[in-house]
Amino acid sequence: MTTKTVTKPTARLIEVFSAIQGEGLNVGTRQIFIRFALCDLRCHFCDSAHTWSTPTTCRIERSPGLRDFEIYSNPVSLTQLIEWVKRQNILPLHDSISLTGGEPLLHAQFLVEFLPQVRTVTGLPIYLETGGHRPEQLANILPYLDSVGMDFKLPSVSGESHWQEHAKFLQLCYESQVEVFVKIIVSDKTDPTDLEDAGLLVAEVSPQIPIFLQPVTPLAASEQLTQNPIFAPAPEQVLIWQALMKRFVKQVRVVPQTHKMLNQL
Repeated sequence: MTTKTVTKPTARLIEVFSAIQGEGLNVGTRQIFIRFALCDLRCHFCDSAHTWSTPTTCRIERSPGLRDFEIYSNPVSLTQLIEWVKRQNILPLHDSISLTGGEPLLHAQFLVEFLPQVRTVTGLPIYLETGGHRPEQLANILPYLDSVGMDFKLPSVSGESHWQEHAKFLQLCYESQVEVFVKIIVSDKTDPTDLEDAGLLVAEVSPQIPIFLQPVTPLAASEQLTQNPIFAPAPEQVLIWQALMKRFVKQVRVVPQTHKMLNQL
């Protein structure tokens, strides 16, 4: 008789910390952020390129908001991550838990086991921030999510193109009745045709899904990922693009990365 080996789930993290959410529908709320390592996209404007690789260590905040980080080895066990989140969860400070990255859905197998446990332990809603291009992995964890922020990748801005995956992903969110919104990074390179196509795609799922236009935050010269620097769009461009998108969906909001203005992580 052979003994079956049970592999315990692990995750590779960048960091766990408490901060103010600076983007999208949850802007201004206090969240426990779990930043996962690894991403299979290479967006030109990415401000988290340090998450692309496989880190040997992660940093964990001891006290919510104090930035008193401790360094631990990767990968991290489910039990250990639960303990770190419990330590952060000082009542009634946080509004939700944010799964961010990197691309959290690359850890879908881990999340299937982690999410129901962390929800039970903390009682906090779960928010997923994702590139919105992995519908199969999303389907596995949707029952444990309360809200989803889907980053729509415009080819003219990101260098990525995932139209069919975005459509499947958004449809899954809508059918599950999870709270969902779409975030679109816009820059001086934005092609209005891309915006029209995105607006049509969202409207075909539901014109009630909010769209957030987020003017890109220019990267420092040392952080530029392409030879052509990414710059924010002019104010008049943003006004025109908001009017364009409102032809397709009811709510179109323009919100920059407010956490960078507040000097939050």
